[in-house]
Amino acid sequence: MNLRSESTRPVTNAAEPDKVGAKAWSVLFVSTLAFLVCFVVWMMFGVLGVQLREELQLNSTEFGLLTATPVLTGAVMRLPFGAWTDRFGGRIVMTTLLVTCAVPVYIVSYANEFWQFLLIGLFLGCVGASFAVGTPYVARFFPPSRRGFAMGFFGAGTVGAAVNLFVTPQLEKLYGWRFVPRVYAVALIVTAVIFWLGSARDPGAGKSGGSLLDSFKVLADERVWRLCQYYSITFGGFTALSLWIPQYLKAEYGMSLVMASAFAAGFSLPGSILRAVGGVLADKLGAHKVTWWGLWVAWICLFVLSYPPTDFVIHTIDGQAALHISMPVFGFVAIAFVLGAVFAFGMASTFKYVADDFPTNMGIVTGIVGLAGGLGGFLLPILFGALLDLLKIRSSCFMLLYGIVWVSLILLYFSEVKRTPILGEPSR
Repeated sequence: MNLRSESTRPVTNAAEPDKVGAKAWSVLFVSTLAFLVCFVVWMMFGVLGVQLREELQLNSTEFGLLTATPVLTGAVMRLPFGAWTDRFGGRIVMTTLLVTCAVPVYIVSYANEFWQFLLIGLFLGCVGASFAVGTPYVARFFPPSRRGFAMGFFGAGTVGAAVNLFVTPQLEKLYGWRFVPRVYAVALIVTAVIFWLGSARDPGAGKSGGSLLDSFKVLADERVWRLCQYYSITFGGFTALSLWIPQYLKAEYGMSLVMASAFAAGFSLPGSILRAVGGVLADKLGAHKVTWWGLWVAWICLFVLSYPPTDFVIHTIDGQAALHISMPVFGFVAIAFVLGAVFAFGMASTFKYVADDFPTNMGIVTGIVGLAGGLGGFLLPILFGALLDLLKIRSSCFMLLYGIVWVSLILLYFSEVKRTPILGEPSR
């Protein structure tokens, strides 16, 4: 009798996919708000760092390290926070995270030396681990047929990267950069209160079973490593470019910081808002199709963006003719918009994989995959800066991403696509 009850439960969800209660929607909305605020804080050095670069006389490599340091902690801490979410529940873990991280964020306003910013950045970077908390927490309130949408909607909290590009430079211009972290510290506390009031007890807390060490046995599953590969490209690339593009536009096109940040939102906004659309596409078309074809579009976009301003001298029968090739700013924004959109689709489809393949331990798998994406977001800005110092070509950041996506497409083909009809469902 119990066996029949358990076996018919998924059928009920499939037959009534639209039956989602008010509690689930409330959890989704307040979790997304919490993630959005956390992402604003996580990305703030991408804007503050431009001013700090001038004050501290940093080179490109040091600037990349400054902006990427919070990303490192956010990446590493996703693993334990994902495991804690499985054991203690998303409501408790997220609230604790919001309140605790307000302290180092506030302390940033008192830093003066480069090493101080790096040290404090390591602690405030924990806000980036909020993704590993909210993703499994939200998913447990929705039936399997709606989890792609739910996790995509929650993931749209990465719009905080665009909010950061609009709000942070304005606050900095009006009140100075030290005012910004103080405002964000208060915002974290207020968000914690709103989240606690609108959230509910996690229905999946404590159901993974076994010890904390046992939960890491999932690392032996090769599917986890494939998902890490996908997410290190999509989320890692999105995070790194969200941090890097403001100063790129300022240097390449001579914009003010406020204007450069506004134009940079042309990349960050679609990479955030369209994540929910990516979740819907993954629900309808399958995670495999969305991931594979999205990477191909990203590869084309990066190829175009990689080409630096170039002058050709052509020898004609009438003498020499000069030809100048460069990317106009509006062309850059348009291509960046498409790139941000396909990265958003890829981020959403990756966690559709997670929900489908690892329903009982989504927290730990989310933490592992999120760790891979966060490490990509940490390493790439540093590599961007090192390449710029070495090659003296600003578009070298896109050259690097182009190469990574190209290699990743080859690996994807041999590890998954070669065994799967490209226009059909993957056999996992």
